[in-house]
Formats: sequence, structure tokens, C-alpha cells
Amino acid sequence: MDVLSDVIAAMRAGRPHSSRRRTYAPWGMRFAASEGAGFHVVLQGSAWLIPPGDAAPVHLGVGDVVFLAHGRGHALADDPATPLTDVAPGPDGTWPTAADPPSDGGSAVSAQLLCGAYQLNRARAHPLLTGLPDVVHLPAQVGSHPSLRAAIDLLGAELQHPQPGSDAIVPALLDTLLLYILRTWWLDTHAAGQSTGWSAALSDPAVSVALSAIHDDPSHPWNVEELGAAAGLSRAAFARRFTALVGEPPLAYLTWWRMTTAGRLLRSDDSTLRSVAERCGYTSEFAFAKAFKRQYGVAPGQYRRRAGANASQGR
Repeated sequence: MDVLSDVIAAMRAGRPHSSRRRTYAPWGMRFAASEGAGFHVVLQGSAWLIPPGDAAPVHLGVGDVVFLAHGRGHALADDPATPLTDVAPGPDGTWPTAADPPSDGGSAVSAQLLCGAYQLNRARAHPLLTGLPDVVHLPAQVGSHPSLRAAIDLLGAELQHPQPGSDAIVPALLDTLLLYILRTWWLDTHAAGQSTGWSAALSDPAVSVALSAIHDDPSHPWNVEELGAAAGLSRAAFARRFTALVGEPPLAYLTWWRMTTAGRLLRSDDSTLRSVAERCGYTSEFAFAKAFKRQYGVAPGQYRRRAGANASQGR
């Protein structure tokens, strides 16, 4: 997989969920902090996002998308001054799909919202996500980002009119939407000349080539000179450039990614420990176990047993 797809696969935990909501003025919803990441799309009307901390409220119009990567508490309202009501998720983690209309029947729908959340494993949070701002705001612009708009339309339609197969289609569309949100943010920041951190790393031809090589084949015995050659740079120039953009030296990131891949395989794959070690670039099972314990604090076998126990208990 490519780097962006790999990052999402590595951090995903459990099924994402979403719902459409109708709101009637005055309305205000407070979303508690969580381990996941959330998004909101305004399908009709307008809303105000009240971000975490002391940041100023953000006005959202039709088609606007906001993504909150860090799971911090936030709110949505028809007006920043409107009192807020806590949103209580259901037993499966989903939110109510619609607010009750006023009893007098006199208020029209002030907004329709598409809200969703992703469960993420923050224990191995990838710097591509941790480096995102608290609020990623993608304003609607005529003719821009048609793929993102198409994903929103498809997801909204499936939620409004569920059909046979919707239970499989909706999670797949949510994963697709997340990738389009991140891609759109990356392209917008690059086009505006505001790329920093991982946005700049993915935009840099030399560093992106090296990252792709690592992600494509973590089992290969990479060294700095070989990665630099793939990037078209000398060893020293490549090491400086990679470290400046990614935030750590090439081989440190390689080890981190190998261990992240190992954790994912141990959680989701019944391969032998020797096979997992080889797929992560270790010819010695002992060396793999030692490196894994240094990263996770437990041996690979114990990690797998714990992950299996947590999955059976729905955690």
C-alpha cells in the first residue's frame, strides 16, 4: 500500500460509524473527547463549530467539511451563544440520527448534518495524523475536490435510504471518506505553499520516494545509503533532508514502521512469530522479539494474547 493508506490501516481499530442528523433552531450539541477522530459535513443550512480550547468558533456553510483528528471535545450549534446539550452515543457507539422536531411544529429544519467517527489505536499514532491541526476545515468550493464530494454524496444517500448491503457499504465509504479528507487537506496545504512536517514530507520528491520504499517493503534490509540512492541524493544529503521533514532519522523511522506493522500483524493475523519477524525485516526471531519488547514493553506472544482477549471482550 502507499504511505497514506498504510497510515490509516495501521491506526484503525474497530468499525467507524456515522449518522445523518436534522436540527431545529435553537440547537447545540456537545461531543465529548474520545480516542477516535471525528468529522462533520453540513448537508443543508449552516452551523457553527465550537473547537476545543479557546479557539474562535468556525462558521460552516453547505458542503463544508471539518475533521477533528485528535478526538478532543468540541461542539456544533446554530449559534455560538446557544446552550449545548451533550450527545449521548448509543451502546454501539453511534449517535442519534435526528433531533425531535418542536412540538408546536412551527420551526423548520435549520441544518442537516452528516457526522461520523473513526476508532483509532493511539498507542501507535502515526505522526502524519498527530501532526494535523486540531481542526481541519475544508470549505465547499464550486468545482473543487469532486472525489471528496462524491464520497459524501454516496455516504449520505446510504444513510438516508439504507438498502441491502448498506452494512458493508457504509464502513467502506467511511474509510474512503477519511482518505479523501486527508488527501484534500494535503493537496490544499501543498498548493497554498503551507506544507510543513508530514505534509511537506509527502510533497517532497526525494523523501516521498524513500517513504514509499520503506512502506512497500519493510522486510528489505534497508540502509541509509540505499534509501538515499533511491531518492537520488547522497547519503548525507538524504539523511539531513529526511530527518528535517519526517522528524527522525531514516533508520529510526524504518524501525518504528516495522514495529507498527508487526503489531498490526499480531493483532489481525495468525501467522507464526517467525513469519511475522521475517515480514518485518528480521531474520532472527530472537532479535525481533527483543526489538518488539523494547517498543511495546511486552513480548510478541504476550501482545498477541492480550490483543485477542481485548477483541473477544469488545475493547
